[in-house]
Amino acid sequence: MNTPCLNSKNQGATAALRSMSEWGSACLAATAALGLTVAVGHSPLYSSVAISRSPDRSGDEARAQMILPLAFGGDSGRRSGATDAVLVLADSPETPTEELSGSIGQGDGFLRFLERAGVGGQDRTAVAKIVGRYMELADIEPGTRIDLVLGARDNPNAARPLEGVSFRARLDLALKLSRGADGLVVDAQQIAVDGTPLRITGTIDRGIYNSARAAGAPIEAIEAYLEILDSQGKLQGAAPGDEFDMIIAMERAATGETRIGGLLYAGLKRGGKHTMQMLQWKGRWLEASGVGKTRGAMMAPVTGRISSHFGMRRHPILGYMRLHGGTDFAAASGTPIYASADGVVNYAGRNGGHGNYVRVDHGKGLATGYSHMSRISAQNGQRVRQGQIIGYVGSTGLSTGPHLHYEMYRGGAKVNPLSVKFIERAELEGNELAAFRRLLANLTATPVGANRPARATPTKKIAPVREIDLLAKEI
Repeated sequence: MNTPCLNSKNQGATAALRSMSEWGSACLAATAALGLTVAVGHSPLYSSVAISRSPDRSGDEARAQMILPLAFGGDSGRRSGATDAVLVLADSPETPTEELSGSIGQGDGFLRFLERAGVGGQDRTAVAKIVGRYMELADIEPGTRIDLVLGARDNPNAARPLEGVSFRARLDLALKLSRGADGLVVDAQQIAVDGTPLRITGTIDRGIYNSARAAGAPIEAIEAYLEILDSQGKLQGAAPGDEFDMIIAMERAATGETRIGGLLYAGLKRGGKHTMQMLQWKGRWLEASGVGKTRGAMMAPVTGRISSHFGMRRHPILGYMRLHGGTDFAAASGTPIYASADGVVNYAGRNGGHGNYVRVDHGKGLATGYSHMSRISAQNGQRVRQGQIIGYVGSTGLSTGPHLHYEMYRGGAKVNPLSVKFIERAELEGNELAAFRRLLANLTATPVGANRPARATPTKKIAPVREIDLLAKEI
């Protein structure tokens, strides 16, 4: 009784599916028709850059790696395996010349570079002699680019003869060696170099580092500048709106190359007024006035225990009471003796009962003396730094054994060395201060921006050196 109902439902579903199928076919046909009406051409797209045919066959190698040859059964890549159709040549030809170029690496050397490039020992020796007339081979810096030309050889087992080599030996010197009838001849050109430093200034906005980088300052110079600010207690106080001032060593060749050096001057302004001016002077940084005072602790002149203090005592050799005008340090013979503070040696030599004796003037009427040395290593008039070795412990003069007799003078009178803990002196004085101020004036007169082009002529020929002339001198 239920069968007609079921058949009725199945017939309805079948009709619905047929209707959907017809509707889908109609949609597909309409989409295809629309595609045909808006179809574009299918011509191939070509690159706008043509592959050049260079002598080194790089163009052929590039084409060999394209997809197109694969359609014809070709091999892709720089090399293909040999087949039975390939014949082995008894004597394979080689190019008449070979051009090479490269750079000297870190820890490498000029001659080692030539050896790796295939230059024979005889040619390397000739090049070394010629280049050695202009500079030390060890002074050729890593990273120097060298161009070589090697000639044809008669024996395939021999090194190719050197036909030419050219490189920038220094910023101010270019060398080009070429083979002539008399062997290798050098063409040397002296290049003018201007040493005007580079000055970079700017206003602090998003921190000193970012502001200085935006102004074009090198990273190394910024790092040195920040260290100086920190040493002067100015790093935390530098605020947006302050002005930084850097003067950096720089060399610029007439041919356009530049070489950046270290930081020479560091300045900081606030409200148009200097809050810091530091100048590098003989390896240390000094304030621009050059007359600032330093206050530092005196250091022990030797490593050893105190065996006798300053004061009255019975002399161990003379046998009577008298002032012991210093402090004795017991130490083994040969122990280094150090300057207890910066100063200038105003006496170095034999001095009666003191034996071998050195006296150092620290300025402001303060001086120190060092007695009984076995050997003196300082010279009269020499400027010494605190901690610098000026001699060695001994037992010369009136002494019963190896030790250092250490004295201190204030205004020429002996005082207890242990009573003076600190020493204060001016940074620079006299002629040195005048030279410091001249350097400061020259640097701060540098205009802001890149240094000016070299003032001299770009190149200057130097008298050539020939290999045959060097060989004649050896005979």
